[in-house]
Amino acid sequence: MPKALYTNCKSVYVSEPTAGSPQAKGRVERAHGTHQDRLVKKLRLAGVTGYEQANTFLERNYLADHNRRFTHLAASDADFHRERPTRAGLDTIFCLEQDRVLSLDWVVSYEGKLLQSERQSRRYAPAKSRVQVRENEAGELHIEYRGRRLNFIEIAHRPRRAHPPEVVFPASREHNQAPKEHPWRQSYKQMRTPAAAF
Repeated sequence: MPKALYTNCKSVYVSEPTAGSPQAKGRVERAHGTHQDRLVKKLRLAGVTGYEQANTFLERNYLADHNRRFTHLAASDADFHRERPTRAGLDTIFCLEQDRVLSLDWVVSYEGKLLQSERQSRRYAPAKSRVQVRENEAGELHIEYRGRRLNFIEIAHRPRRAHPPEVVFPASREHNQAPKEHPWRQSYKQMRTPAAAF
């Protein structure tokens, strides 16, 4: 297949800049099927064997004839083409995305790396929430939570969890019991007997 075929064939349907309905998308797919069937046969009949010959055939013969037969005037002169995206926009589009879960210590594990999310005032993801790790072509990593980037640093080891304070239990009741001769352990009669002697 000629390398310039897709680029050149986009100019065939200038009257349909967008395909916002199933019917329009169907026309586009049928047009692609027509090119894949008809163009291959015409290239074979013309004896084309290389990319340069195919591109020359497209520009001088095939596209001119196809546009002459099937082009329709556009219903509107409005240009629906988008502006060329910036480099930052391309990095956002062409990247790998993976969902991860923030641990209780705000660490994300990704491809053997530990990414420690920085806790900022009211701008950090809660623990156990799902975040998205994005890696662009240059290998740069970004962590996003609900469409907002989170600051992070790469760490070698997980932070140690603080040990809970040691709980000191009160002494057992056996050590706090009063002796048998203590007045609290005497019955009412035993406590009244000495008083009766007076």
